[in-house]
This record gives sequence, C-alpha cells and structure tokens, in this order.
Amino acid sequence: MGTFTIEGGAKLKGEITPQGAKNEALQILCAVLLTDQEVVINNVPDIIDVNKLIALLQNLGVKVQKLSASSYSFCADQVDVSYLESEQYKKEGSGLRGSIMLVGPMLARFGKGYIPKPGGDKIGRRRLDTHFEGFIKLGADFRYNEKESFYGVEAQKLKGTYMLLDEASVTGTANIVMAAVLAEGETSIYNAACEPYLQQLCKMLVRMGAKIEGVGSNLLKIQGVSSLQGTTHTMLSDMIEIGSWIGLAAMTQSELTIKNVGWDHLGQIPRVFERLGITLNRVNDDIHIPAHVDGYQIQNYIDGSILTVSDAPWPGLTPDLLSVLLVVSIQAEGSCLIHQKMFESRLFFVDKLIDMGAKIILCDPHRATVIGHNFKSKLKATTMTSPDIRAGVSLLIAALSAEGASTIHNIEQIDRGYQYIDSRLKAIGAQIERS
Repeated sequence: MGTFTIEGGAKLKGEITPQGAKNEALQILCAVLLTDQEVVINNVPDIIDVNKLIALLQNLGVKVQKLSASSYSFCADQVDVSYLESEQYKKEGSGLRGSIMLVGPMLARFGKGYIPKPGGDKIGRRRLDTHFEGFIKLGADFRYNEKESFYGVEAQKLKGTYMLLDEASVTGTANIVMAAVLAEGETSIYNAACEPYLQQLCKMLVRMGAKIEGVGSNLLKIQGVSSLQGTTHTMLSDMIEIGSWIGLAAMTQSELTIKNVGWDHLGQIPRVFERLGITLNRVNDDIHIPAHVDGYQIQNYIDGSILTVSDAPWPGLTPDLLSVLLVVSIQAEGSCLIHQKMFESRLFFVDKLIDMGAKIILCDPHRATVIGHNFKSKLKATTMTSPDIRAGVSLLIAALSAEGASTIHNIEQIDRGYQYIDSRLKAIGAQIERS
C-alpha cells in the first residue's frame, strides 16, 4: 500500500494541464469493440482504471498500439469472445467497475456480453439494473449466476424499441446506446443521461456511421445500422480534475492557471466555485485563479438563507466534485450545507477532516454542514487513509493546506483517477513524496 508524505503550507504557483477525462475514457475505450476497423483515441489518461481496461481489451484479443504518451490505436478484428467466460476474466473484470461498459458493445456485435460483479469505490450502492433492463428491452436474455456473482446477456439479434430509463444513469445510457446502434430498427431512449462525456460517445459513434438524434438531450433516437467503421477521437479534459485544481488553489491561497479546460463543457462547475467566493478568470480556454490572500466568502441565497451545494444529473453538479467542494468550504468565510444525494457513503471521510480541525457537522450519510474558518486557523497535519478516488484527492488538498507533515496511505485509490499526481504537484511547488 503506497503512501504520500505531504509538508503542508507551501504556496503553489504555475500552470497545470488537466488529463483526459477518466469517465469518458471508460466509455470510449469500450466502443472500439463495435467495429473491426482501426480506432485512434487521443488524450487518454495514464491512470490505473484506464490501464486496467486497456489490458482487458488486449486479453479479449483487441490489437492495441501505443502511438504516444496519451494516444492509442485499437483494432478489434479478432476478438476472442470465449475470454468472457474464462476464470481470468472473472477475476480481472471484478476489480474494475468500468468493465460493465464492455457488455453493451459485446452484446451488439457478438450476441453475448458477460460481467463479474464489478468493483470500484466503496461509496454506496451503484446498481446495474438500468443497464440490464435496457438490454432486455432490446431483446436480450438475462442470466445471473448467484454463486459466482456473474451476470450475462445474450441475443441472436437485438431489435430497436422504446424505453423509459428508471434513472438517468450515465454508464447505463452509454451501455444501452452502444448496444442500440447495431440493433434492427429504431430505439428511443427517454430519460437518457446527457453529460458531456455521453455526448462525446454519441458524436464518436456518429463519425463511425451510427445514426443518433437528440445528442445532448434526454431523448435519444437511434436508427440501427449493420456495421460501424473506424474513426479518430480526442477526449475532453477531465472536469473533476479541473475542479480539484481550483479547490487546491483556493485552499492553499495560491495563484494557478489551469490550461485547456474546455470551458463550454464545464456546466455548473465554475458557478458553484464562484458561489463559494472563488475568483475564476477566463483567459481564452484557460482558468486563472488568483491567490486569495484575503480569503473567500460564501454567497448565501438572496433571502439570506444558508447556501446548499448538492449534486444532480447533468446539467446539475457532478457528484464527483462534492468531496472537493466540502474541503474548500472549510476555509471559507461563512457556512454551507453539502448535500450528497446520489451516493450514501461519500461523506464518511469527514471524520478525518474533523481530526485536522475542520468544523463540520455530519448530519446524516448524505448531508454535512461546514462552518468556515476564514483562514483564522489552519488545519493540523495528521495521518489518514484514502477511502476512494475523490475523497483521497480531497484529503490531499486538505493536507497541502495544513500546518506540518501529513501522511496519506492507500494512495492507489488516488492513482486510479489522477495521473502522475505527485510529480505534477511538485512542478507547481508542492512538497509531496511517494513511498
């Protein structure tokens, strides 16, 4: 289990470029299975979860060629479908939640898709019903081996249909879209997710020859085609990493510039940080955050009531940033309520922040009230363990703003979502060592 040792209190300065989007990558990489032609993907993040998925694709028989540090070529012209029922796949697939995204394209092109119960962050229930209910509506037969926790869907030929999703699941929508593009006839998906990463997937599939209408809305109409061709795709910058660097700049009262952020795809993120009092300057496609030497003040609602920061499906605020926003609130002037609606265990890391001196009241598994310090007192260094990706980077931000030397164990959780994070932070002045 790896460890970070962080000497807090250093002022950071410089530029940092966000990696390619992790959540987009897990969808886009699986889409290469929909064609036997070459697909080139650029801006691929070098992180544990993505690398595990690339390894799974290679084990499936996909030819993978690394073209540069962040570009890959994929060709799925000799896929070994039998690998899906191997003991190796059951072991390797269970360690990666993103492996669920293999099911839709495999079902569409090869008539079968299997998945062991996937792993991932321990942040509460993340059910798979939306995925499999969509496949069943398209005509697939579902099977489940309870003893091995092994799911499967099979179909001779998928047929288009109308479906109303029970929730606007991003991965569920993506999986169903990838299955529907090769189904016979028209598929309508209502209450579809419309996140930028889902839009990216749809645009990529259209370039490959898919017929999709309504991209960016919650009603997608897909006219199935017999086959898809190759393409080249460049992934967006990771909006969660962008939000993390905004939070880092604010908490350490540092001046930072985040490069090539893709402002038009950030949705609510800039506005929410501004509600917390953070100044964001748009410079072309960069974000410049000045050093908040006098602190930052939370903006209450116009009637004077306390600000509530909560997550919601797009175009609402992504739940992946609530942990960071909670940490940023610790040093604000004023108070706010953080309401994590979509996952019931994501706030359970706040005890570590309370140990560091943060004024946080955990109301229940979904809500925490933060009373800001306004930099009148600093957080104290401590030893902690990263429970998941987003909590891990939030604890790292807290440690970088604290007095003294902190230790964070289980940093593999952070590495799952942030590439070369220690070396990139060192480049802007952070005192952090890996061991």
